[in-house]
Amino acid sequence: MHPNPASLNQERPEQPVKTGAPAVLAIVGGLLFAAGAAAGWLHASTAIALGLRWAGFAAFLPFTARRRSLLLWTTLAMAAGVELGVDAPHAAASTRIAADIFLRLIRVIVAPLIFGGLVTGIAGHGHLHPSEQKSLAGGPADLRGVGRVAIKALVFFEVVTTLGLALGAIAINLSRAGVGVTIPGNVEAGAAAQATPGVAGWQQILLNVFPENIARAVAENQVLQVAVFAILFGTALAMLPAARRAPLVDVLQALTDTMFKLTRMVMVTAPLAAGAALAYTVGSTGPATMLPLAKLVVTFYAAMAAFVLLVLWPAILAARIPLRRFADAVAEPAAIGFATTTSEAALPLAMERMEEFGVPRWIVSFVIPTGYSFNMTGSSLYLSMAALFAAQAAGIHFSVGEQAVMLLTLMLTSKGVAGVPRAVLVILLGTASSFHIPTAAVLLLLGVDTLIDMGRAAMNVIGNCLASAVVARWEGELQGTGSGE
Repeated sequence: MHPNPASLNQERPEQPVKTGAPAVLAIVGGLLFAAGAAAGWLHASTAIALGLRWAGFAAFLPFTARRRSLLLWTTLAMAAGVELGVDAPHAAASTRIAADIFLRLIRVIVAPLIFGGLVTGIAGHGHLHPSEQKSLAGGPADLRGVGRVAIKALVFFEVVTTLGLALGAIAINLSRAGVGVTIPGNVEAGAAAQATPGVAGWQQILLNVFPENIARAVAENQVLQVAVFAILFGTALAMLPAARRAPLVDVLQALTDTMFKLTRMVMVTAPLAAGAALAYTVGSTGPATMLPLAKLVVTFYAAMAAFVLLVLWPAILAARIPLRRFADAVAEPAAIGFATTTSEAALPLAMERMEEFGVPRWIVSFVIPTGYSFNMTGSSLYLSMAALFAAQAAGIHFSVGEQAVMLLTLMLTSKGVAGVPRAVLVILLGTASSFHIPTAAVLLLLGVDTLIDMGRAAMNVIGNCLASAVVARWEGELQGTGSGE
């Protein structure tokens, strides 16, 4: 009833690599861009340097157009966006509208995609393990399957995010990037108003998991609340006789398939949105804004590389996930998250790619949306780093024990702010007040927040995709994969 991974891949055929004029033009484009960059460094004529660089981009277009690769198109658009931001910052600052339109189109897809995928997965038996297809009436066996996946997913989420918090703390203690950074006296405290003040207690966090109004949950894009409602709805639907539930299951299956088709349509505009987002970022902030905090940016990306090698790589090996196929599956969603600085923008595409990879739709529809609240691996890596950076900038020294208490606090509070704009800032401000860190030291991070948010969003996407594959492997449901490569 739902397409298998092979059929989905057939809808997205790979074009064979072609040689000839386009390839020659690509080489020429690289040489022209290098010449333009060299001319700029040598203080040659600005017009000549700009002309050479943009001629290089133009030469790449025939090569890129011959390949049906969203990643290749997005990469070229991102590079062009950075160049536009450097060359024409005023014009680049007005390109944000393209990225905003793309994000709106993505957000309108998310809720029906999650709802349809989860409900049909629970009530539509074709997605269930053979041991769970004991009766057409469904019921407790189906609920046990969902509960088992939920427990496994939450265990994976907690282990990975805790390791991320610890690794971030180790990295900032080694680099001491905050030591010597001057806290400017004119940091606007009003910037904190962009975030929701305070961090909720565990009762409020638990309460916020359950929707009181499903329409409001959809409107506010509370993906976890939508997922909880879909699980309850799907369980209730599965308890109906087969003849009664079949018409609604068919409708919801058609809805889910339609949302995946719509995702493919929207993703055609992804390169334009990615380029516009980077053009706006560079044009509005300027590359020089990161200089005082460059050490923090370098520390974060070094820690992110260490996280991949020390945490994600062992998880891939332990779960026997085919590395090359997994990298191909997550490359495009991660690039979208990186360029738009929001992992939410990549959610529908990530779900589609992981289903193509071999993860059953009902597991994808549960694990990835739930991970957006409990498995923000990039955010957890940055949280401890940013909190200790602010303490270092304020001249506050924490002992190992005090840092352990801070990590425990961050581990608990980070679960309750999913879907809030500048969620990391929300958590940091709440933690800062608890540990007497000046607010100005936290707000200092806004200077490089966007630059770090790119990597943070990409890592969140990769972490959630990996979680769905690992849980599917634990369930014995990962299709079309052998041992890891």
